[in-house]
Amino acid sequence: MEKKPHFVRRELLPREVPSISLALLLAAVLLLNALLYLYLNKFSSSLGRLETDSGVCPFGHFKFGAVKNCSPWLSCEAINREVRKLKCVGEGAVKKVFLSEWKEKKVVLSQLTNSELKEDFLHGLKMLKALQSKHVVRLLGYCEQQFTILTEYHPLGSLRGLNETLHIPKYKAMNTWHRRLMLAIDYVSVIRYLHSSPLGTLVMCDSNDLDKVLSQYLLTSDFHVLVNDLDALPLVNRSAGRLVKCGHRELRGEFVAPEQRWPYGEDVPFKDDLMPPYDEKTDIWKIPDVSNFFLGHVEGSDIVRLHLFDIHAACKKKDPAERPSAQEVLDTYRKVLTLLIREAAMPSTREML
Repeated sequence: MEKKPHFVRRELLPREVPSISLALLLAAVLLLNALLYLYLNKFSSSLGRLETDSGVCPFGHFKFGAVKNCSPWLSCEAINREVRKLKCVGEGAVKKVFLSEWKEKKVVLSQLTNSELKEDFLHGLKMLKALQSKHVVRLLGYCEQQFTILTEYHPLGSLRGLNETLHIPKYKAMNTWHRRLMLAIDYVSVIRYLHSSPLGTLVMCDSNDLDKVLSQYLLTSDFHVLVNDLDALPLVNRSAGRLVKCGHRELRGEFVAPEQRWPYGEDVPFKDDLMPPYDEKTDIWKIPDVSNFFLGHVEGSDIVRLHLFDIHAACKKKDPAERPSAQEVLDTYRKVLTLLIREAAMPSTREML
């Protein structure tokens, strides 16, 4: 009888240890879920800030850098007096671009180079003024009489240099599937914004090949995407029966949407008057190709592609009406990001269970 209590204690001990371990495991799972919830909530909040941008100045004003107050867009006089050109950093069919300086800050000065394309230049300026938001490069001033536009400078340049930038030692830590998918989300957010802009449904026409698309966007120092070139941005108005055509020349290649290609075969010479117009779904067709560039070939990018397979297949539907909207693509991208973050955070927990 004297040994019985000792026998009971030995019998209970092995059963108590698993119970304690299970309790600790459950506590760890709850803590991990709580941390994951806080992370995803923070991520959702940041997306919301990208959409609303509470810090935007009133129309006709700007601010950037550490400056808190808004300043009016610079006039012709102010640009001529206060802006100093440093060097030419680019030239396209419409304008020449100069790295410049204003009040010891780097800025970008764009000037018309071909007088025959002044309507395109002025259209780009009109779009730039009307579409100021978190998705569009910041306008600092302009001079219509001299065909000059002043915008914020982004030292990482256009998206064409993304892969080179990510191989710079300073930015190698950003070269992950997560950051690359975030850039793709930014890009689709821009398309969604253009398709539901304050001006109506706008089509990104300067997008006949991947290199051309990438040249239209800038990579910011905090790794976000801004649209920079708005010279070719026609308006779709279905209620008025207004569709668009991206230029007056024949478009070829798999990158452009099927409805953008000459539909009457090689035997019929191309004539702009006979080319049928189309709508904003041409932008949707191109999303998978642009996103494929963003995702690159880093660890995990193939898993992301697998999760995006269905939405990308829908984007490539031959019938434009069957393609998803930019909002639907954006929603899917965000869901995939949330899912993959959750899966990446919990593999060890699943193994323990």
